[in-house]
Amino acid sequence: QVQLVESGGGLVQAGGSLRLSCAASGRSFSSYTMGWFRQAPGKSREFVAAISRSGGITYHTDSVKGRFTISRDNAKNTVYLQMSSLKPEDTAVYYCNAGVRNYYSGWKGDYWGQGTQVTVSS
Repeated sequence: QVQLVESGGGLVQAGGSLRLSCAASGRSFSSYTMGWFRQAPGKSREFVAAISRSGGITYHTDSVKGRFTISRDNAKNTVYLQMSSLKPEDTAVYYCNAGVRNYYSGWKGDYWGQGTQVTVSS
């Protein structure tokens, strides 16, 4: 199992930037595909980004491509989400996720953090 703790959320103005971090504890962090999901008020949880075990392959949903970047540092057991050019529609609770399988369409992972709130004001 892996335990995940997100940090870095907060209130930011439209056009601003935030970097979310997800610190993992447990065995074999590098064996997990890692990802980020978000859930906006009144909406279902949405895939945002994922990264392969070694960090060599990344995936970003169309709405964040060019603005968000997922990365990981396996030596620090940490995955990041760098968010730039933030928009009010990015407002959501952001959840870190770890999965035992490779990324595929519809991937949801297996383990979840508690979430961190990101609020973007207009």
